[in-house]
Amino acid sequence: MANHTLMLLSQDNHHYQDLLGKAYLPGLTVLMPGNDNEIRAALERADILLGEPARIRPWLKEARQLKWVQSTYAGVDALLKPGTRQDYQLTNVRGIFGPLVSEYVFAHLLSLTRHLRHYREQQRHHNWQPIAYQSLAGKTMLILGTGSIGQHVAGTARHFGMTVLGMSRTGREAPNFERTFQPPALNKVLPQADVVVSVLPSTPETRELFNEDRLNHIKPGVIFCNVGRGDAVNETALLHALRTGRIGAAVLDVFATEPLPENSPLWDMPNVVITPHNSGYSFPDQIVTRFSRNYLKFIEGKTMEGLVNFDLGY
Repeated sequence: MANHTLMLLSQDNHHYQDLLGKAYLPGLTVLMPGNDNEIRAALERADILLGEPARIRPWLKEARQLKWVQSTYAGVDALLKPGTRQDYQLTNVRGIFGPLVSEYVFAHLLSLTRHLRHYREQQRHHNWQPIAYQSLAGKTMLILGTGSIGQHVAGTARHFGMTVLGMSRTGREAPNFERTFQPPALNKVLPQADVVVSVLPSTPETRELFNEDRLNHIKPGVIFCNVGRGDAVNETALLHALRTGRIGAAVLDVFATEPLPENSPLWDMPNVVITPHNSGYSFPDQIVTRFSRNYLKFIEGKTMEGLVNFDLGY
């Protein structure tokens, strides 16, 4: 049986090395370089890389033996930029973030609709003052992106009695969605949605999808949640929609520039919730389970899970 060499390029290298050491991965040597010189030496041998796309990207040119990259993220746009090599198999970890992103979306949605921040403040002042609220039941959620994450969020929304609409490139029916649409129909569908959730990847078609014109079609007072990619939204147009009340509240986990610059006006807006791109954390034990299954497929020449189509961008 052929031997393979895996190099780790992750912020959690030690954790991954420990977990991989306990997995049954025949013929696999795991390298964990500490500095750039060690990385260069390891790249002479490594035919498999595991790590975050942005950490892997600078080393792609030097990985002469490369056959396969396992991303620890679902989003792999750092490896899809023009001029980046594509002569290897790239797999991501789609399919494991649905529950985490659902928890995130509904934690913030319930916090906003039930005024939890206001009650916390009132408690500090010993102030007993009910605030009117509306139920999520009967409201409409539009989810952009109907893959595994979108389907999970949609399932949770249905438990809360919401009507769930979806948008995807193909507009194909998907589990948990009442109706799905293609992008050209977006302007017609947006006015129906009380909550808009974007789980879109970064592709040429999704960039600046939410520009000034598009935001003019949303229902005034909408709750807008972005857990996909920051470049789907034009931040100048978003700021304008937030200031005018066109968007009632925004929950933002992703931004065009990350970390979000300190001078961004978004930080100080009362109707904005900002989190540091952590709605779906890559837990190493889940990643190693996925990697192990893929490794056994890889050595047998079978199709791996989460294979990315370089042309589509996901």
